[in-house]
Amino acid sequence: MGMDDKINNATEDATGKLKEGAGRATDNEQLEAEGRADQSTAKLKQAGEKIKDAFKS
Repeated sequence: MGMDDKINNATEDATGKLKEGAGRATDNEQLEAEGRADQSTAKLKQAGEKIKDAFKS
């Protein structure tokens, strides 16, 4: 997994957490759902990259 990918995935996860928190604070269900979706996407990407790394070794 390249360093750029790690940074992008971590940023996407953090952004998702912020969106989810902001959605909760403002009672905006759509923003909260977007935040959860962003986090899920980031976690899936991280898992995919870890699998690729495992096969490279």
